[in-house]
This record gives sequence, structure tokens and C-alpha cells, in this order.
Amino acid sequence: MPSPRLRFGVLGAADIALRRTVPALLAHPDVTVVAVSSRDTARAARFAAAFGCEAVPGHQALLDRDDIDALYVPLPVMVHTPWVEAALLRGRHVLVEKPLTATRSGAEDLIALARSRGLVLMENFTSLHHAQHGTVTDLLRDGTIGELRSLSAAFTIPPKPEGDIRYQPDVGGGALLDIGIYPLRAALHFLGPDLHAAGAVLRRERRRNVVVSGHVLLTTPHGVVAELAFGMEHAYRSEYTLFGTAGRLRLDRAFTPPETHRPRVEIHRQDALDIVDLPPDAQFANLVRDFVLAVREGPGRLTQHHADAVRQADLVERVMAVARVRWC
Repeated sequence: MPSPRLRFGVLGAADIALRRTVPALLAHPDVTVVAVSSRDTARAARFAAAFGCEAVPGHQALLDRDDIDALYVPLPVMVHTPWVEAALLRGRHVLVEKPLTATRSGAEDLIALARSRGLVLMENFTSLHHAQHGTVTDLLRDGTIGELRSLSAAFTIPPKPEGDIRYQPDVGGGALLDIGIYPLRAALHFLGPDLHAAGAVLRRERRRNVVVSGHVLLTTPHGVVAELAFGMEHAYRSEYTLFGTAGRLRLDRAFTPPETHRPRVEIHRQDALDIVDLPPDAQFANLVRDFVLAVREGPGRLTQHHADAVRQADLVERVMAVARVRWC
């Protein structure tokens, strides 16, 4: 690192940055947050006051500073590519909100650029860094529910306020890119990369021309099936269930657990129910730790992470290709 501590700039005063990511950055002993930028100068000033950093009017002004080693980019997904590319060309490491891009080619291009310059590019997909999923993986590997036959995953949230970025298709991308990628990523994690998009139904709202919910059906070459649901017009759900030949395994609060949450893995076999209680875990802190380690040890640590980000973008494109749109 060019300084004893990794100096971050925050490209956008988004809510997720304010509530979760920047506090996690500041909690790491080797990280400092230097400045935040926003098109709204008052918003940037409020954000900066909350964290004791500098407010910068406009993203380009932040990019042009010489006292920043890395950028955190919590901008809407449809504008990720130009700003991530600009940051990499300026020699900055980048932590960018999920998903990295909306297309496979876009993800491949940004990853190739980062690698060519020896820079760290990481997608801020924090749920992947929670220890509960490792426990589930171990239980599956040990044959706890026999041979895996199917997966059901759902992530739904109540409607957001009018004007929320998720309802702006030109920048936010709608529910598939913001919410649907959680169950999609769960399917990739547990069923492997060779997933076929067998079908999908997307509900698109006429008034705002944006996808608000959907269901997706995926299969592996061996016939293991994933049934996925997502949306932002529902009661809150965040869960997945894995079905095997000898039982089923369920995890609630799977994608966005608070740091105080104590996960419980339910294992159902015939008429028996076993509960595996797990300790709380801090997925945002874990992600920041992994980012800092990658900067210190080199981006080679991220080979699998990059491959998964590309597969995720590819799967999103294939879901869109087979989806039937129903207007509402």
C-alpha cells in the first residue's frame, strides 16, 4: 500500500454506504475514509459529517484526488462500468456494489482491465462472506440430507418509497438486478456453474416500466432443479431450502442478516427436526477484511471471485433471454 492505511474514497452517498459498508470500512484498523462525493452537495456534506471525512462536489473531483488508494462505488448498477473503468485507469483499487455489471462481457472487460494493472476489483456481495453458508456447504458435503435433488430460494422485500432508485430502469435496473441476484447466486453456489435457464416469468410495472418481481427455474445437466423467487412488492422473505434424498435443510435470514442475528439451520428428516445453532457473524466486516488482504497480497486471491462474478452476469443474461414478461 502507498500509505500505512488503505485510503478510501466513497463514490456516491448511497444508503447502503451510510448504514453498513462505510461503518465496516472504518472498523478495520488498516482503513481510513478520506472523502465522499455526490451530485447533491448537501447530501455529501451530511454523509461526510457522519464519518468525519471530506465532502467532494461531484464524482470526477473525487477521482482526481491524489490521496486515495481505493474507491468504494455504491452507484446504481447501470452506471457501474464507466466509473469503475475510470477508477481502474487512475490506478485505484475498487470495491463496487453488487452486481458488478448487468452483462457478461461488461464483467469480463472490467476484470481484465483490473488484472492488467495489478489492481483489486471486488464485487460487494456481502452475503457470500457470512459463515452460515459455509456450515450449510459442510452439511451437504457430509451427506446430511443425502443426494441433493433441488433448491428453493426466495428474497422479497416490501415496496420501496416512490422515487427509489430501484424503480428507475435506466440506472437501477429493477428487481432482477438488485434483488433477484441473491437467489441466483445461491443457486450458483450450491448447484455449480453449469446452470441452464429453463424458464422465467417477470412482472413488469407499466407505470414505471421496471421489473418488480419474478420467478426463475434453473436446472443442472444432471436434472437438479432450482426454483427461485424475488421481488419488491411482497412481505419480507430471505431464505433457501435444499432438498435431498434423505431430508431437507432450511436457512432463514439467508441473505441480509444483521450482525446480531444468530443463524439457525433446520434439518428435517422424516418426522425428526434437528436445529444447528450458529454464532453471529459480521459479513460486512468479513468482506472488508478480504478486500484489504487482496490489496496486500495481490489480486490473485480473487480468481474464483472474478469467475463467479462473470458466471453471475452470464446467468442474468440467460434468464432475461428466456423470460416471459407479464405487465402489471
